[in-house]
Amino acid sequence: MIFKKIFNYLFIVSMLMLPALGLFKFHQYMDYYEMFILVGTGLTFIWMSNYWQSFKYLVTSVLALSFISIFLYEGNLLSGEERFILKYFLSSQSAIMWMCSLYPLSLLMYWLYLFKKQAFFGNFASQLTWIATAMGFIGLLVRWFESYLISIDVGHIPISNLYEVFVLFCLITALLHLYYEEKMNRKELGAFVLIIITVAVGFILWYTFSKGADAIQPLVPALQSYWMKIHVPANFIGYGAFAIAAMISIAYLLADKGILRSRLPSLIILDDLSYKAIAIGFIFFTIATILGAVWAAEAWGGYWSWDPKETWALIVWLNYAGWLHLRLVKGLRGPMLAWWSVIGLVITTFAFLGVNLFLSGLHSYGEL
Repeated sequence: MIFKKIFNYLFIVSMLMLPALGLFKFHQYMDYYEMFILVGTGLTFIWMSNYWQSFKYLVTSVLALSFISIFLYEGNLLSGEERFILKYFLSSQSAIMWMCSLYPLSLLMYWLYLFKKQAFFGNFASQLTWIATAMGFIGLLVRWFESYLISIDVGHIPISNLYEVFVLFCLITALLHLYYEEKMNRKELGAFVLIIITVAVGFILWYTFSKGADAIQPLVPALQSYWMKIHVPANFIGYGAFAIAAMISIAYLLADKGILRSRLPSLIILDDLSYKAIAIGFIFFTIATILGAVWAAEAWGGYWSWDPKETWALIVWLNYAGWLHLRLVKGLRGPMLAWWSVIGLVITTFAFLGVNLFLSGLHSYGEL
């Protein structure tokens, strides 16, 4: 217990000291908004860790291994190809490939747990998901550092293109899932949530090997803004929560038909979890949409221009606003809302990916 208290105090001190150190060494490269985001991130991590002890371990592991990676680079990007630990574990691409390997394996373990009900498989699946998530975050942080090794003008936070945001989607969805799994002490739903993450992993692998999407590119002018650091993460918390809600709804629909009913949580629990996921997703998606409008006013001179991406963002918002209205005001429950949630994921996927594939507009920098 005493070691846990010491660790907790050290974590708080670290989350205060690291932003302070960042401001001291790199303040000349930041504007006031970026300084606020840096300090706010440290305070947010402290706040979150009060509710979720495991989050402390994740943040500590990710930061420690990321700093080891940065230390091993010694300011030379070529070290990523020359040093064994970097080449196979801690360069950005190696870490992300570990993430891509471990999530599908975790999915397999979750399904074994669902059918065999042996604690070993459930615990193993959770640990694999934690490790995959840690490796993914390490990959993004190191990629951020690598972009500055290429050139100070190329350096940027790695959430600016489809490759990077798909990695972010996997990580946020997995993190939300792990939170619910730990709080409810139920691992069965990993067999469903990890499906959507594995699909995203499949896209990342295809995009990497067929398009070379892992190459770090300079930011287009429209994305050179501090708004990206808060708009994009808020958006993907929404996407991740909507994805979890849809996968839980699929579990609900199967259980409602008597399929896997004895192996899944009750319909009441599934319905409640789906509602909580959509409520959280709706809050963050609303925040992201408002922030996006403010960013658009700064970048393009207007809050709303009915660009295809903006129009479909409004459709997604109205879809989930309707879902919440029917549940909270009309008291609707059951298969209809579950199907609505699944269809909502289809709409959200089109707004996220389909618009980039089939429509053009001001957000064309997100094309494949």
